[in-house]
Amino acid sequence: MSQSVGNSTEKKLIKIDVSSDTVCPWCFVGKRNLDKAIAAASKDQYGFEVRWHPFQLNPSAPKEGINKKEYYRTKFGSESERLEARMSEVFKSHGLEYNLSGLTGNTLDSHRLMYFAGQQGLDKQHNLMEELSLGYFTQGKYIGDQEFLVESAKKVGIEGAAEFLQDPNNGLKEVNEELEKYSAHITGVPYFVINGIQKLSGAQPPEVFLRAFEVVTK
Repeated sequence: MSQSVGNSTEKKLIKIDVSSDTVCPWCFVGKRNLDKAIAAASKDQYGFEVRWHPFQLNPSAPKEGINKKEYYRTKFGSESERLEARMSEVFKSHGLEYNLSGLTGNTLDSHRLMYFAGQQGLDKQHNLMEELSLGYFTQGKYIGDQEFLVESAKKVGIEGAAEFLQDPNNGLKEVNEELEKYSAHITGVPYFVINGIQKLSGAQPPEVFLRAFEVVTK
């Protein structure tokens, strides 16, 4: 959520860099909590600039996709049902229904699209993260399906997404550079860097973000 403050000398600009993967449910929860904190922050005091950066939880995940439930059962074994119940509970607290139907798989194309969205505006990039998350986590959409990616891009006003995604090299260099710059030295997501000073790991509650805003603007 980017709010322009370039012409204001009164507001304090808060820049937030977020490393995340588009198949990480805690990243979506972290985004929702960040949004709540930004909404609760003083609009007279702060302006915000949020940038999303790629992270891949499983870079070797197949591009063609695999059954989401089977993948989690294989990965987490007997813990999978407990984790699913936990995520369902967390999503419910945000007014959402956690949906494990459909496929999961490689997230590279979604990160290329997030990069492309950022070139058209940080608001569009932030809104795209919301659309992709809603589709994948609540509607059973596949994050590697270019039709779903293009549809999500259109919903938030991104132009030229279909043409951009058709060439697998578009955005690849930039995504790899961002992976190296922002994600090479972290082990988990979501990961928030606020004004280059305050670093927060995990889906922190809104009040933690609000305290961080105060710390970085003192």
